[in-house]
Amino acid sequence: MKRNNFHKYKYRPWFITSRRIAAQLIVPFSIFQFIRTLFLPTVLDVLLLTIFLVIAVSLYFDIL
Repeated sequence: MKRNNFHKYKYRPWFITSRRIAAQLIVPFSIFQFIRTLFLPTVLDVLLLTIFLVIAVSLYFDIL
């Protein structure tokens, strides 16, 4: 039975680069969206903030 181990270097270089860029940009986007949601909470703002937070947590814990 073949073992399917996770190996960090299986990904393409463009994917790793885009992931690093997303990791740098997600925190400012999340902070801006949080401030915007505090002042004008709409359904779209709350949904977008939730998506940003899920992406930030998944990048922090190295899930994606």
